[in-house]
Amino acid sequence: MKLHELKAAEGSRKVRNRVGRGTSSGNGKTSGRGQKGQKARSGGGVRLGFEGGQTPLFRRIPKRGFTNINTKEYALVNLDQLNVFDDGTEVTPAILKDAGIVRAEKSGVKVLGNGELTKKLTVKAAKFSKSAEAAIIAKGGSIEVI
Repeated sequence: MKLHELKAAEGSRKVRNRVGRGTSSGNGKTSGRGQKGQKARSGGGVRLGFEGGQTPLFRRIPKRGFTNINTKEYALVNLDQLNVFDDGTEVTPAILKDAGIVRAEKSGVKVLGNGELTKKLTVKAAKFSKSAEAAIIAKGGSIEVI
């Protein structure tokens, strides 16, 4: 195959439809917008959620619930993610952030029991699930709630 024989794959290149370029094009005169009316005008059309003057759905449906301002969101870490550390390491939220395991500490770090821990570690976190706590202690490590 030579350079001048190269061709684009069939159907990979589509020509843009140019509207308002003569009646025989099929999109001349009104450019595919129909006759007069709001939708035919430049910048025309109704806003999102507008239902022609009828009370819109978002106003017909009642408000429900609230946002609890005291909620705490924890950065979650699974046991298998802790295997990157060496035996005997003291794992703190700052170390987890430096290692790229958590992006932000948020309200603290919670260690969950997903996966298998293969190292003996001292883990300091805000919360531990029961299974994570049991797995860390079973490997000879220790936990500390901070």
